[in-house]
Amino acid sequence: MDVWGPTDSAKETAISDSTPRTVGELGEFGLIARMNAGRRFDGGVLLGPGDDAAVIAAPAQRYVVSTDMLVEDRHFRLDWSTPRQIGAKAIAQNAADVVAMGAAPSGFVIGLGCPADTPVARIDELVEGMWTEAGRAGAPIAGGDVVRAPQLVISVTAFGDPPERPVLRSGARAGDTVSVAGRLGWSAAGLAVLTSGLESDLFADVLAAHRVPQPPYAAVLDLPADMAPVALTDISDGLLADITHIAESSGVAVDIESAALADPALDAVAAELGADASDWVLTGGEDHAFLAVFAAGTLVPPGWRAIGLVREGAGVLVDGAPRPGSPGWESFGGHS
Repeated sequence: MDVWGPTDSAKETAISDSTPRTVGELGEFGLIARMNAGRRFDGGVLLGPGDDAAVIAAPAQRYVVSTDMLVEDRHFRLDWSTPRQIGAKAIAQNAADVVAMGAAPSGFVIGLGCPADTPVARIDELVEGMWTEAGRAGAPIAGGDVVRAPQLVISVTAFGDPPERPVLRSGARAGDTVSVAGRLGWSAAGLAVLTSGLESDLFADVLAAHRVPQPPYAAVLDLPADMAPVALTDISDGLLADITHIAESSGVAVDIESAALADPALDAVAAELGADASDWVLTGGEDHAFLAVFAAGTLVPPGWRAIGLVREGAGVLVDGAPRPGSPGWESFGGHS
């Protein structure tokens, strides 16, 4: 593949004037040069843009790797989010997948498709958002590719440096405690606000949460070894959907306590919209909070809150009973 970066000589030709131009007018290599101008490629990236491929360190002699895609008008809308927000979100959802294996992000590779008449300023903002979130996750963008496409498409591949034993979904056992770090239902609430078309200062925080999720990377990466979870995932498709993956992989049942999920801030937003905040909390995706199972007898670490128990059996319960309806997002159906 083409690395998302030019040779040193091409870097020197990066566009510096402020004249508005389209991607088509700038050209592939001019766009690549502009995207990389002034960036630092260090940390886990041993060789960044400028050759046929990047080189990323693998201290553990193996990688954790995850790939995700965002397609315009399916996963984001340019009238709802700025390019900077979209770029940040693209990195966050992939970094969260890597951290959900217990791995520290070490680098990102980006694939970008867009129409030729896309304003260069839009790509500038998109890339700035990507780099901002990549910095928060602790790893640089190592390279990638740009192509012409009928709409804006972003593909991110994230690399991570895993612990000796990556944390899988299959380690839960009866008696263990289910816990979460981060907010639940806020992104879904923000989406509901955007869909409603209503405006209120009350909605500012949930709108921000939908536009740029804030995965609490440190809640996982800073855990001491004696507090490591036995199962772990990030909440991308909804709490019930993602805890179902753990239950099925581990061959157990999980019972969630709804009282542990109460959020007065969401209740206030739901009252304005005539909605039920519990639906957002239980089935709303894209918060990228972390869902962990801690072994029986282990204290729940600071920054985490217990929300349920693992039991013998199968399936996911809420307050001891199955919850009807969709458990969350499904890519080919949504909330179906």
